[in-house]
Amino acid sequence: MALPVRDQLKYWGVAAAVFVLVLWLLGDVLLPFVIGGAIAYFLDPVADRLERLGLSRVAATATITIVGVLTFLLMVLMVVPALITQLADLVETLPTLFQQLRTFVEQRFPALLDSKSNTHQFLMSLSETLKAKSGDILETVVSSVGSAVNVVLLLVIVPVVAVYLLLDWDHMIARINELLPRDHAPTIRRLASDIDAVLASFVRGMGSVCLILGTYYAVALMIVGLQFGLIVGFIAGLVTFIPYLGALIGGTLAIGLALFQFWGDWASIGLVAGIFAVGQVVEGNFLTPKLVGSSVGLHPVWLLLALSVFGSLFGFVGMLIAVPVAASLGVLARFATSQYLAGRLYRGHDELDRESE
Repeated sequence: MALPVRDQLKYWGVAAAVFVLVLWLLGDVLLPFVIGGAIAYFLDPVADRLERLGLSRVAATATITIVGVLTFLLMVLMVVPALITQLADLVETLPTLFQQLRTFVEQRFPALLDSKSNTHQFLMSLSETLKAKSGDILETVVSSVGSAVNVVLLLVIVPVVAVYLLLDWDHMIARINELLPRDHAPTIRRLASDIDAVLASFVRGMGSVCLILGTYYAVALMIVGLQFGLIVGFIAGLVTFIPYLGALIGGTLAIGLALFQFWGDWASIGLVAGIFAVGQVVEGNFLTPKLVGSSVGLHPVWLLLALSVFGSLFGFVGMLIAVPVAASLGVLARFATSQYLAGRLYRGHDELDRESE
C-alpha cells in the first residue's frame, strides 16, 4: 500500500530542503566533485562506445584518461600562454583604445565633446579611471579566480573524482535504480530518461558547438590579423550556449577592435563582420540542428534566469548546476502540465464521467 500523497510530499520536501541546505553550506567544498561528476557524465557515452568495441570498462576509462591528459598538456603548452598574454595585452590596451575613441569622436562630432559639457567631463573622468585601474584589473581577476577555484583542487581532485565516477558510473546508476520507491519507479525512470535526453542534447551538444565555434572564431580572426583574435574567439565560443549571445558579444567586441585597428580598411572590417555572420549561419543551420536537436526545450530566457538565480544563491557551484537543474525543472513542469491536463481539476467531473461510460 502506497503512502498517502501528503506524507509523500512531506518526505520529498524534506529531501529537497536538505539538498539545498547542503549545497548552501558546502558549495565551495563540493565544487571539485560537481566538476568531476559533470566530466564523468559528459564522457560516459564515450566509455560505453569503447566498451561496445571490445574494451573493458577499466581499459576504456584508462584510454579516455590518457587522451584527456595529453589534450590538457597540449592546451597548457600551446593555447593557455597565448590566451593569458592576449588577455593581459587587452587589459593594458583599453586606455589607449578609449583615447582613440575619444579622438575619433572629437574629430567627427566636436559638438558632443565641448570642454564644458557633461559628456566631455564624463569621458575625461572615465579615461583617467581606466589609466589608473588598468594595471590592477588583471591582477584582481587572477586573484579572484585563485581564491574561488583552488588550483590544487582543479588539477588533482577533479581528475581523480572524474576517473573514479567514470569507472563506476554504470554500477552507480544500477544501485540508484535499486533504491527507487517501487510504486514510483517507472515514473521516476521515465522522467530521469527525459532529463538525461535533454541534458545530453544541450550539455554535450552545446559543448561541442561552443568548442567548434570558439575554435573557428579564434583561428579566423587571427588569420585576418585582428589583434586579440584568440581571446575574442574564446569569449564568443564560451557564451555560445546562450543562443545569439555569443555572436552578439564576440561580434561587438571583434568589430569594435577592428574599427580601431583597420580604420579606413573597410575590406578587413568587413571580413571580421563576415566571420561572425558565417558563424551564425553555420550554427543555426548545421551545428545546432545536428548536435543539439530541436527537442531540448530550454528557452534562452529560462537559462539566463537559472544562471542568475543559482549564481546569486550558490556562487560558482550554483552556475555549474544551473543548466542541469533548469533542464530537470523543465521536464518536471511538462510532466506536471500533462498530469494536470488529464486530471479532474482541468477536465472536470462530467467530462471524465462521459469518457468512462
